[in-house]
Amino acid sequence: MSVIEKKQLARRRRTLRVRSHLKGTLERPRLSVFRSNRSIYAQVIDDSTGRTLAAVASTSLDLSGLSKKDQAGKVGEVLAERAKATGVEKVVFDRGPYLYHGRVKALAEGARRGGLDF
Repeated sequence: MSVIEKKQLARRRRTLRVRSHLKGTLERPRLSVFRSNRSIYAQVIDDSTGRTLAAVASTSLDLSGLSKKDQAGKVGEVLAERAKATGVEKVVFDRGPYLYHGRVKALAEGARRGGLDF
């Protein structure tokens, strides 16, 4: 097993470990985060039907001139607005394989500022 395969396996295990405790329902959908080196993506998912209720990416917004952490906060605020437009007030936060730190934490705080409860 190569080093890359070991990293991918460890990442997958972390994701499954976190997700095993979470389940998104229609009343409390799952707010899932994906973080790349350049961008951050978030979506609100109803796991019972497998539908994405709201989604936003830092690439779809005009966030030039902001730090990546500030971009994550804006993404959280916009996601909260879009989720509230679909009738979602409460969510379950799914950090995936990432630590609740830095950009992931900034996105969560932005979503809270936008009015989501978790």
